[in-house]
Amino acid sequence: MEHAAWIAVDWGTSNLRVWAIDAAGNAIASHTSDQGMGVLTRDAFEGALLALIEPYLKTGKTLPVLCCGMVGSRQGWAEAAYLSTPCAPADGQNAFHVVATDPRISVHILPGIKQMTPPDVMRGEETQISGYLADNPDFDGVLCMPGTHTKWVHISLGEVVSFQTFMTGEVFALLSQQSVLRHSVSAEGFDSGVFKDALTDAMSRPQSVTAALFGLRAGALVADMSPVAARSRLSGLLIGAELAGARPYWLGQNVAIIGDGGLSDLYRSALQEQGVDTACANVEATTLSGLKSAFETLKETSL
Repeated sequence: MEHAAWIAVDWGTSNLRVWAIDAAGNAIASHTSDQGMGVLTRDAFEGALLALIEPYLKTGKTLPVLCCGMVGSRQGWAEAAYLSTPCAPADGQNAFHVVATDPRISVHILPGIKQMTPPDVMRGEETQISGYLADNPDFDGVLCMPGTHTKWVHISLGEVVSFQTFMTGEVFALLSQQSVLRHSVSAEGFDSGVFKDALTDAMSRPQSVTAALFGLRAGALVADMSPVAARSRLSGLLIGAELAGARPYWLGQNVAIIGDGGLSDLYRSALQEQGVDTACANVEATTLSGLKSAFETLKETSL
């Protein structure tokens, strides 16, 4: 087992991911588990972490661990208080120290960001933002961060000025898996033409989206709409409604997407339909970059 100088951790609601980082700042290994915040009690976090990083621990030495994500929420290992907008993304100076029972680890958690008007919060995305800005220090514009809860974030002069969260991904999952539409929507497959038509419909008439949603069920019953077409149209309607609501963020702005896989491609395609060209960045790479950047300041202030 190679020697790790410290451990980077992205701890979400569903999953835990760690990277072993060497003294030169290179990720020498990564490990994942399904021990996300959502399945752990507060006293179980340390054990879940130790189970993944045990090979890198040595008796008599303390290994620094820097975490981001839902591990710092009120239901997490320890609550790391939010920073308030406008603010720069968290660095090591803002990290919250967690008292661990195992003397071989020293754990810090990066705080999320809150917005008071209108109320909004993020945890984990702030580290992706930090990583993107570390790699693109002159960026000024809007970051789109697709996911279960998609974030639109206005960045200026290296600070998060404002942001807005859309529950589009969660609504898609609920409608396609637990509503009456589950009988009409396929679990996979995609038709880009149907998606673009639905996107246009939702953006031109967002007030009618809920009626259009029931049309998916009716279309399957009386118009032979295929399950793949229904899935594609559902996606287009929901993302279209989101883009209509997020128009002040992307209209006339420099936009970059931080994401992974097909969902980011959908957002990029949807924005291209509105005449918006976007840059793209990988979510795992930006998260790790943000953790590395924060660790550099943590070393200077706390280690």
